[in-house]
Amino acid sequence: MTADWYDPIPFEDFLELNKQAVNGPVPEKVPGPVAVNGTNVVCGPILRLWGTLEEGAETYRASIMLVSEGKKPSIEYTIGPDVRSAEAKDLADGEFPGEMYHETKKGLMFWRFEVELDIEKYEQRVRYRVNGQANPAHQFFIPASEDSMNVMAYSCNGFSLGTDTTPWQLSLWLDVLRKHANRQHYHVMLGGGDQIYNDALKKDCKTLETWIHKKLSYQKRQVQVTPEIVEDLENYYLKSYLEWFGKGFYDASPPGTLQPLFPLAMAQIPTVSIWDDHDIIDGYGSYKHKTMELSVFVHIGAVAYKYYMLFQHQVSPDEPLHTKDPSWILSKSNGAFIKQKGHSTFMRLGRQISLLGLDCRTERQVHQIVPELTYKEVFKRLESEIANAPETKHLLVMLGVPILYPRLVWIEKILASRVLKPVRGLATRGLFSQGFINDFDGSAELLDDLNDHWCALLHKKERNFLVKSLLDFGAKHAVRITILSGDVHLGCFGRIKTRAHKHPGAHLRAKDKLDAEFNATEYPEHDPRLMFNVTSSAIVNPAPPNPMAALLDTRSIVHKFDKFTEEDVVPIFHINPDGSARDGHKFLNKRNWNDLILAKQSPLYKDKIGTVSKIPSAVLPKDVERASKMTPDDRNVKYPARSESLVTSIHFENDGNDPEATTMAYEVLIPDMCEKYILQKARVKHLHD
Repeated sequence: MTADWYDPIPFEDFLELNKQAVNGPVPEKVPGPVAVNGTNVVCGPILRLWGTLEEGAETYRASIMLVSEGKKPSIEYTIGPDVRSAEAKDLADGEFPGEMYHETKKGLMFWRFEVELDIEKYEQRVRYRVNGQANPAHQFFIPASEDSMNVMAYSCNGFSLGTDTTPWQLSLWLDVLRKHANRQHYHVMLGGGDQIYNDALKKDCKTLETWIHKKLSYQKRQVQVTPEIVEDLENYYLKSYLEWFGKGFYDASPPGTLQPLFPLAMAQIPTVSIWDDHDIIDGYGSYKHKTMELSVFVHIGAVAYKYYMLFQHQVSPDEPLHTKDPSWILSKSNGAFIKQKGHSTFMRLGRQISLLGLDCRTERQVHQIVPELTYKEVFKRLESEIANAPETKHLLVMLGVPILYPRLVWIEKILASRVLKPVRGLATRGLFSQGFINDFDGSAELLDDLNDHWCALLHKKERNFLVKSLLDFGAKHAVRITILSGDVHLGCFGRIKTRAHKHPGAHLRAKDKLDAEFNATEYPEHDPRLMFNVTSSAIVNPAPPNPMAALLDTRSIVHKFDKFTEEDVVPIFHINPDGSARDGHKFLNKRNWNDLILAKQSPLYKDKIGTVSKIPSAVLPKDVERASKMTPDDRNVKYPARSESLVTSIHFENDGNDPEATTMAYEVLIPDMCEKYILQKARVKHLHD
């Protein structure tokens, strides 16, 4: 073994890049390609995870993407143990086979290199080289065969159009890389939507100016897409991805920003992503039907989909892999406006954790998020996968938008009411603040955001159907389900759980069909209805102002889901990241990201298994002490550090321009489920009305 094999990830180099970003000027144009031994690399390398432990085999499957000019690139690799071990094999060398899966009219070539490796009894490190050129940041890690992946998750990775980026020249990617280098390696990072913000399409695609400036809906319907518009859309999305994914460069809102640590993270932590509206354009899918079926809107969706697939999934819509990969859960039919099948994703993240990424955008309409037939395909696949992997303890479900979240129907009703119709009409004609309405159909600007929510009036029935389906599935298979969401630019822990302390008959133990009488507060690991919605956003976009967090806090009450089940938001934020006291305890409006690590693999808990139970709190010692003195109750539940509890943390920044990107973690220990249960049937509002 070479002397430098065990060298650490070069975090100090990343820190220096961050300091340069905050202290230096923002470049006027995107940095150029990197010359690598005869190949100009325009974007990449970017890692993408495809699956592990498939069909019972000890396998690991991923890919690496490069966008280049010039000769065909190559990627060689060396694989070996992460730490010295007597049982570890010697280092082995190889080359990942590559194929070009797309080429642009201007000669940019998209390359996908297939990564297929064996999983060993120990954690492995893979160092790879592009055209033989080594880079200490180009490495990734594969978990041991009996372990699960250390998971990092993020969302809202960019800026909304019009955001003043001056106070936000840094983001939290340095903190991700710090913990990846110094605490525990992340084996996968989950993009929960809005990995890129393409809202600047409205101002950068000059061929759309006439369409956008037409005030009335019937005038917009008369505009048909031309070849020039299609070419303009193609150029926009390609440029947007190459700049942001390739360099971390954004200039749609002056003075722009350069975030080079985002591409660096993608070069060393494999990604799995779903998409949300900003990956297309703000609000796409939640406008009126007559707006969504406009020729221009249909083509925007088609081109955005193409580049979402090319960059975020490393596959072309024109090749067989687009519909043939075993990780896909495809819808039965195409979307109403995006004429493609919905691509949800299932894969195992190591031994005890599995992942469902639910595609909530491709088939979306204003009255529907996911069609009934697609749900049937999803749960059919889950039944099959979990039955074949009974060792699964946790199922992570990615939804772009929170599902256990305060209801804001009253705002929807105001914005859509007849009372405001004259105001909307004046705004459409430019006689009142045009910022009050959107550019597409004259509706109130906030209405598409509200219609995006699962708790919106239009989606309550579907929302309750999905929640109930997940609860029933988790209880039946003894799998703890945790939902991961973003979108709302703040952090919180939504929760659903058994309603009463003691409730005989609320559910039955599947093994003997006996009533399960228990105390849900004292023994949450025995609660088959316990499910968290971890909402973490944004890693780049600024947070909303304090009054919004305060409003959400006042609107966040305990809801009755059915006679056995209640939902709430965990009151975890008693202090700010700087240690000062907070008034609102349920929502924290600062930029953030989150991670999920099994307790037996956590540096903080692997030596404390079975000896610690915690009320959710910040990890700051004084807040841990405060929580330890509290008497547990229905809102403040102690969760145990079992071997397969999921240590779930949201990391919040303190100062948005701190070059060290220091954060404070707020933590919930999510216990695995002890056994299988049969839930008692109960009427659910909206679902059974």
